Amino acid sequence: MNQDQSKIPQATAKRLPLYYRFLQNLHASGKQRVSSQELSEAVKVDSATIRRDFSYFGALGKKGYGYNVNYLLSFFRKTLDQDELTKVALIGVGNLGTAFLNYNFTKNNNTQIVIAFDINKRKVGMKIGGVPIYHLDQLESELPDDVPVAILTVPATAAQGITDRLVEKGIKGILNFTPARLNVPDKIRIHHIDLSVELQALAYFLKHYSNED
Repeated sequence: MNQDQSKIPQATAKRLPLYYRFLQNLHASGKQRVSSQELSEAVKVDSATIRRDFSYFGALGKKGYGYNVNYLLSFFRKTLDQDELTKVALIGVGNLGTAFLNYNFTKNNNTQIVIAFDINKRKVGMKIGGVPIYHLDQLESELPDDVPVAILTVPATAAQGITDRLVEKGIKGILNFTPARLNVPDKIRIHHIDLSVELQALAYFLKHYSNED
């Protein structure tokens, strides 16, 4: 983000891309203004939370009018640095990694996987989705200095060692799809996404918190 966001709660920051995507859809449909209630119904966040999120950035709307779609879209594009490309490295080209390469954030034009690494010799030297795959041994020599983010889709046993190498290389953020809980310096940002845990949690809530008459 291109402005001082130190006072913005992390929960609010995580919702901003969700708002931005919906605003893109509204703009494409020709809608000129939107209320917090309309936003609430679309993104499944209560309207009071949306108004509170927006209040951190000043007066973005007018009472009784709602929010100007074009203005909000422009504001959040700048806030989220949507005009700047964030380059991403993928570590681990297994089934999940291959899916990432084929998808490559096609709905998010400012994020792009530009390089991948694996130890499978049958994959090294290939391109998947136009992204070149290098051997993991080439990480230090081939990972460009202008790539700040890495996606980790490797076996848990290898995750910490690779993370140490990424930190040494200058990576600033890691999206961790392994079950390993990684140790990094405070300056490095890690988001953990354990798919098995998320599925277990979903199954639990379906079983214990399903709607009952």
